[in-house]
Amino acid sequence: MRLPPDLPGTIATDPLLPEEFAAICDFGGRLAGTESERRAMAYVADRGSLASSAPCVKVPVSYGGWRARKAELRLSDGTSVPCHPLVRSMPTPADGLTAEVIDLGRGTPEEFEAHRLEIAGRIVLVRHELMFVAGTIHRRRKYNMALEAGALGFLIAGPMAGELVAGSSGRNEGDAGIPAAGITPETVSLLARTAAGWPRVKLVVAAEEYPAQTSTLLFDLPGQTGEVVVLSAHVDGHDVNESAMDNASGVATALAVIRAVAPHVHSWRRGVRLAFFSAEEWALTGSARYVAGLSDDERKRIALNINLDTVAGGKRLTALTSGFAGVESFLLHATEANGQKLRCVRPLQTNSDHANFALAGIPAFRLVAGYDDPDANVRFVLTPGDRRDKVALTELVAAAQLTAGLLAAACNASFPEAAQWRRQA
Repeated sequence: MRLPPDLPGTIATDPLLPEEFAAICDFGGRLAGTESERRAMAYVADRGSLASSAPCVKVPVSYGGWRARKAELRLSDGTSVPCHPLVRSMPTPADGLTAEVIDLGRGTPEEFEAHRLEIAGRIVLVRHELMFVAGTIHRRRKYNMALEAGALGFLIAGPMAGELVAGSSGRNEGDAGIPAAGITPETVSLLARTAAGWPRVKLVVAAEEYPAQTSTLLFDLPGQTGEVVVLSAHVDGHDVNESAMDNASGVATALAVIRAVAPHVHSWRRGVRLAFFSAEEWALTGSARYVAGLSDDERKRIALNINLDTVAGGKRLTALTSGFAGVESFLLHATEANGQKLRCVRPLQTNSDHANFALAGIPAFRLVAGYDDPDANVRFVLTPGDRRDKVALTELVAAAQLTAGLLAAACNASFPEAAQWRRQA
């Protein structure tokens, strides 16, 4: 199905798209469990109802809350250098953790193996990698390798000069862990091993864990059958920035798409469920709870998940198709029919909420900007530089227009065609 002819113009001239994007950024980084997140979720609940003309269904999500009270890193001479605790970092002893630092460079499995006899009892230092590049090694994997090798702590250096790096340790509630923090690349130069030995630092992380609750926000637009396509985006982010690209861009784009398609969905074969998750930055907790709570019948009714996460900050959009070869073929035909371009990357990447749908056997893909483009602004994601000035309105419009076309095509695909989406590589 081609994109309904009025939708591209409707999206391009939608005054609420830039307004809502700016409003979401205004709330700040929206770290789960903060007032910033609570205010943003209330705003998105209201805007979702206005955009869809559907009531907001709030599904409670319980999760292991965490908050940092203090983070400090001091060199052996007492000099303080910037650091930021990773989400769900274990606290250090009250008087801090003093230990030698072993620099493992990028932090590949090969580098960990080469130094496996030297890691235990030390703090491991690795580099944060651009997330939207083929072959990247995720921060959580490096953290787990350090933990398994007996490291006492974990430091990860950002890629951008002068910029700290944030992110999650990936540790779940009740799991073993070690203190973990992000640092600047300038600090790395002060932590080089010399003939005298490894450098020593004192790391202080004061953090507490507590029972927490957030919500998943759902808006249902019925179609002609019981099947639905889930359009999703996560609201939460990190407190070092505005989380503008990751993921105010996805939330604002999803609202614009629903506003444009809402008058049409009732005549489409499948309905649309708009879903906004939180605690995504906490190892995808919000969407994991949602998918786990679905009955077998509810899972079968979901034909496809279209997940919008960091859809601005780069000139090109890519679909991460989670191993579903049938989805890839469908996407390429749909975009070409609308005169649009899209790259598809097939291997499953567990870097956003689409992964929980895919792992449950539900066809799913993530739309992301700047993939395999090291010069794109998405390189600032998880640093203080993830702010609204890195996002162009033209990027938001292009993402919304492409998403609207894919959503319309998915909702109107024949049942035999949709059955092919479950075909994997």
